[in-house]
Amino acid sequence: MRSAAIDTRSATPTTQLLRSGRLAGVEWRDLVALTPIEAARELTLCLPWLALSLAFAAGHLYPPALAASFMMFLTGLRQVHNGHHHALGLGRRANEWFLFAMSVVMLGAMHAVKFNHLRHHKLCMGDGDVEAASARMSGWQAIAFGPLFPLLLHRTALAKGNRTVRLWICGELAANAAWIAAVFLWLRFDALRYHVIAMGVAQCLTAFFAVWTVHHDTADAPYPARTQRGRIRNLVSYHMFLHVEHHLFPQVPTCHLPALARRLDRAMPEHNLRHVMQRSRPRPA
Repeated sequence: MRSAAIDTRSATPTTQLLRSGRLAGVEWRDLVALTPIEAARELTLCLPWLALSLAFAAGHLYPPALAASFMMFLTGLRQVHNGHHHALGLGRRANEWFLFAMSVVMLGAMHAVKFNHLRHHKLCMGDGDVEAASARMSGWQAIAFGPLFPLLLHRTALAKGNRTVRLWICGELAANAAWIAAVFLWLRFDALRYHVIAMGVAQCLTAFFAVWTVHHDTADAPYPARTQRGRIRNLVSYHMFLHVEHHLFPQVPTCHLPALARRLDRAMPEHNLRHVMQRSRPRPA
């Protein structure tokens, strides 16, 4: 029985581990489903931070507005990331329209991000894994590469995606253009202008925060990804850095990754995982 929806034909460390049967005893299917309360929370996760950032910006309190925008983008990433894997508790069609709506809120075409992210899971740091490009760089190189990263994702999805993918992307980009024009030409609210600019900057930092932090220097690791331990750190980061767990069992929603992490730790206590905040290679156990 396969432990997770990962293409085991590739030769990544993760798929080799899956072939070995080490994860066969890890229960995960009971973590896939969301309760109605959990689903409602996932669908509204970024809204308090969005409201807070707009309120601060309306009062020209930009330092706290930036902090709130950072958290809004982080929680938005969690939402669309779960949407990429249909782990929001929505039907398939509603899930696609949710990604469309988040495309306008966060800027960019989330179906382009989804296309590359699912390829990332299939190729996982191998040739053709466009999403992981920054993981092979130094931290400063990943930051400098940031403005090109969204362009690369969109270009790749438009070139390699099927007609349905391209239609979603074109629709999302058109909605983005209309939204930006409305904000800067007609609505004339400083808080909305601030929000659009903040989201544009955030998109330029995703190559570093969303990719490099969880994948750098893992070529020789047991898994081609990093994880994070520590209850406070995971609460502050909304469990987005439990990335080993996500790669092994991508159907599990983010809110259930802490439970999955505990099960993996019990199943393979001898494995020395690379941590997000860890610079050097871990010492052998």
